[in-house]
Amino acid sequence: MTDMKGKFAAVLPAGGLGKRMGGNIPKQLMVLGGKPVYRYCLETFLKMDEIAEVVMAVPADWKDHFEKEIFSDNGNEELRELIRTKMKIVVGGAERWQSVENGVNALTSNAEYALVHDVARPFISEEIIRDVCKTLVEKGSCLVAKPAVDTIKIAKDGKVENTIDRNTVWLAQTPQAAPVALLKKLYGRIAAEPLNFTPTDEASILEYFGEPVYIVKGNTLNDKLTTPEDFEIFASRTK
Repeated sequence: MTDMKGKFAAVLPAGGLGKRMGGNIPKQLMVLGGKPVYRYCLETFLKMDEIAEVVMAVPADWKDHFEKEIFSDNGNEELRELIRTKMKIVVGGAERWQSVENGVNALTSNAEYALVHDVARPFISEEIIRDVCKTLVEKGSCLVAKPAVDTIKIAKDGKVENTIDRNTVWLAQTPQAAPVALLKKLYGRIAAEPLNFTPTDEASILEYFGEPVYIVKGNTLNDKLTTPEDFEIFASRTK
């Protein structure tokens, strides 16, 4: 396979306020195992040679906080240099997809592909990231997802209507990835003709415009931190 060094950029949406988590600060700033939640995936992407650039989209009211915390980092010298040379922070949008758009439009490297990853999924592995990169180059746009293991019921008003074959069901995770040029083209189409729905991920935008999206198998370690109960589980993984 061809050398993948520097072919990819990471866009990390961190613009949400994490209302389901509660508390007075965004959940991505909550301390997990001795450091803020967002630092886990940020450091993973920064340290990978495949990733040329990392852009994080944050809430407008918290941008100064993030910049001070990240760019005055007192960690090891290698990490400080990676932050200085590969890192950028932008203001997120009203919706998640708009935060990602802001991040994609802020890319300045020559990376051909963008990997979008939620910072609330702190334990993304280098192995999965490399699988995404490989799929991007060999097949095209993709997302990480894990197969459903429980029986899936469709219900209405508290009553089961039918059962879905769980073998066809995948639970979407991130990264979700596509060529940078394709994402910019689709954002341009949305600007000209706004969507009639609110996308919750990049795959739904690609699907809407008829673009194929391939699956890269994920795992439970890549689950999203959403509720206080999740926080306790995730904290145990840092010990």
